[in-house]
Amino acid sequence: MKKLLGIAVGTAMLLGTTAHSMAADTMALVVSTLNNPFFVTLKDGAEAKAEEMGYELLVLDSQNDPAKELSNVEDVLNKDIKVLLINPTDSDAVSSSIRAANRKDIPVVTLDRGASRGDVVSHVASDNVLGGEMAGKLIIDTLGGEGKVVELEGVPGTSAARDRGEGFNKAVGASEGIEVVASQPADFDRTKGLNVMENILQAQPEVDAVFAHNDEMALGAIKAVQASGRDIVVVGFDGTSDGVAAVEDGSMLATVAQQAGMIGAIGVMTADKIINGESVESYTPVPLKLVTK
Repeated sequence: MKKLLGIAVGTAMLLGTTAHSMAADTMALVVSTLNNPFFVTLKDGAEAKAEEMGYELLVLDSQNDPAKELSNVEDVLNKDIKVLLINPTDSDAVSSSIRAANRKDIPVVTLDRGASRGDVVSHVASDNVLGGEMAGKLIIDTLGGEGKVVELEGVPGTSAARDRGEGFNKAVGASEGIEVVASQPADFDRTKGLNVMENILQAQPEVDAVFAHNDEMALGAIKAVQASGRDIVVVGFDGTSDGVAAVEDGSMLATVAQQAGMIGAIGVMTADKIINGESVESYTPVPLKLVTK
């Protein structure tokens, strides 16, 4: 009897587990690119929190292509998802994807980058304007209030590039001794950061500091600076593992650290509240911190 009872209990537990997994609600996370350490960390944070909370999370990579992004969104909208979490490739282009979700009454939560149009229930991101200001003020202090500065911009049209640039230019614009001698996009990409910085260094005989809108571009810029043999400080943004390592070895002055994993986790927690009919904030700021040696 004890043996039979044990089998019955074990079977019941197995069936219960299966029923629970089948009943688990599904969320989708569409990421701009997984060819960037920051967004990989964001994805990892979302996956860990979803598993902890008992949700299934579908993850799709848009490969920095708005057309691929729309295709990914259309794909997940044909599945039984409760919430769409999306990290846009472009704040304008993502509107088509968000409107597709709106038509199917699927709530949308944007992560890291916002959307220009479409109905979004909540946006989870760092205060990028404040982060840009932090970078600008550090450069001003490091240069003693005088010097020539380069700005490497992210992907044009993204809220992150716009906001980080706004904060940075607000800070340096308030300092009469700081001049921005070049401001060019390098699309958040390390190789483009290297190439753009090489061209700027050839055109600009005097450069004292560089602010890059993310660590990937900053790391590319550092290679160009090192090859030139010039003494130029570089500040990045995101606080990726490579960026922090560059700060620690002295090749980068600082990085404004976003907590990518926390953005992903808070996104899932926000989606959970939406699924359970709870009210959520339209914007949830995630703390930033300045990482220096």
